[in-house]
Amino acid sequence: MKEAISFLVEKEPVFKNLHQQYGSFYIPSRPPGFVTLCKLILEQQVSIDSAKATFLKIENHLGEVTPETISNISDEDLRSCGVSRQKSLYLKTLANAVLADLNLESFVLKSAEEVRNELIQLKEIGHWTIDVYLMFALQSPDIIPLGDIAVVNTIKELFDVHTKEEMEQLSENWKPFRTMATFILWHHYLEKRNRKPFA
Repeated sequence: MKEAISFLVEKEPVFKNLHQQYGSFYIPSRPPGFVTLCKLILEQQVSIDSAKATFLKIENHLGEVTPETISNISDEDLRSCGVSRQKSLYLKTLANAVLADLNLESFVLKSAEEVRNELIQLKEIGHWTIDVYLMFALQSPDIIPLGDIAVVNTIKELFDVHTKEEMEQLSENWKPFRTMATFILWHHYLEKRNRKPFA
C-alpha cells in the first residue's frame, strides 16, 4: 500500500495535496466469499447502513447465510427482511450458481480479468459489484469503478473531468495502482461529507 501511495503522490499533484491534507487513507477490506458478495448485492444503490440492517435481518432469519440457505428461502421471507424483488433474484442467482459450479474459492488464484469474466456471466451481477469485490475482497491493485457515483463525482470535482471516456483516460496515469487511487477518492468524498468510512 505504501508503494501505491508513493507512486500516486509523485505522479498526481491532486493526490499529493490530499495526502498532505489527510495524512493517511482508509483502506477497506472484506473477506472473500459468498457472504461478502451477498452484502455487496444488498448495498447496490442504498446506504451501507441500510444494507447492513437488511443483511442482519436475513442472517437472524436463516441462522447462517450460505448458498444453501439463500437458495431455499422464499421470496416472501426475503421481502419480510427488506429485500426487494430484484435483489432477491440477484441473491438467489448467485447462490444457485455457487451450488452448481461457481467456485468462489478459486478466485484468489485468478486474475482480475478472469474473475470478472466468470461473475459477469451471471446477468444479475454487474460491474460495480465485481469491481468492489475485486478491490475489497481480492485486493486487486488496478481497479477503477467508474460505475460508482462517489468516484465519478469526486473525479469531476477534483479534476474537472466530466465524461466516462475522459475519466478512463485520466485513470491511465494511475496504473498500476488505480485501486489505491479509488480509495483516496472515496476517502475524500466521505471526509467532505463528514461520513464514516466503509463498514
